Amino acid sequence: MSGQSLLVPGELSPARSVPGNIRRPEYVGKPAPTPYTGPEVQTAETIEAMRIAGRIAAQAMAEAAKLIAPGVTTDELDKVAHEYMCDHGAYPSTLGYRGYPKSLCSSVNEVICHGIPDSTVLRDGDIVNLDVTAYIGGVHGDNNATYLCGDVDEESRLLVERTREALNRAIKAVKPGRQINVIGRVIESYAKRFGYGVVRDFTGHGINSSFHSGLIIPHYDSPHATTVIEPGMTFTIEPMLTLGTHDYDMWDDGWTVVTKDRKRTAQFEHTLVVTDSGAEILTLP
Repeated sequence: MSGQSLLVPGELSPARSVPGNIRRPEYVGKPAPTPYTGPEVQTAETIEAMRIAGRIAAQAMAEAAKLIAPGVTTDELDKVAHEYMCDHGAYPSTLGYRGYPKSLCSSVNEVICHGIPDSTVLRDGDIVNLDVTAYIGGVHGDNNATYLCGDVDEESRLLVERTREALNRAIKAVKPGRQINVIGRVIESYAKRFGYGVVRDFTGHGINSSFHSGLIIPHYDSPHATTVIEPGMTFTIEPMLTLGTHDYDMWDDGWTVVTKDRKRTAQFEHTLVVTDSGAEILTLP
């Protein structure tokens, strides 16, 4: 694995503003969102709105990813995604969610998820996960991907490639009538072929008018994930695979999650709607 030094927290820039005419999610300015009590199966109208939100989120992530290079700060990536979403009438869903201070998550190397963009400078050989969610039309679209920064070592490159493949295999396993745990079973069995850890405590989730509806999508074969998949359900799949343990530590910021052994980790995510025959990806640029 790359001999990069471990990450340390950087300095946060001031909060970015969102134009007043852009609709905010109900949780902005509150300590926590109102619990979702609606159905997991969505109407055609909601699904169409989620297609719009998903496309904006995907394109915002793609625009930010264009900047990934040695010498660029993670805060610069946040700025690009923030401006793209605002320019397209969308609110960055993470901004103000349970107090989160930025418009995307930037998780580098040993950071599993929820890394906060700051003055951290990307280095040659880093791997960088961007997690972007857009809120527009009363719904959210959520996606993430891991990118290579400069000349990345082979072990890390394969981890990224195989994590993307794990997501693709899981999406193909989504069929009406199956239980949710088929998703984690497919991911875990694939990851085990390479000796990777599968993060258990951070999962996919139901998503719609609520950022996190309460539906849990584990990425391992959980005996408790027995909910039956139905057409019209909307949720994310977002496997996090590691080069070592799935155990983790959390930084003092209350958000940044790092592997306990500080080995590298990668993640990919799409928002999906279940169709009569499988799943449609809603987060394509």
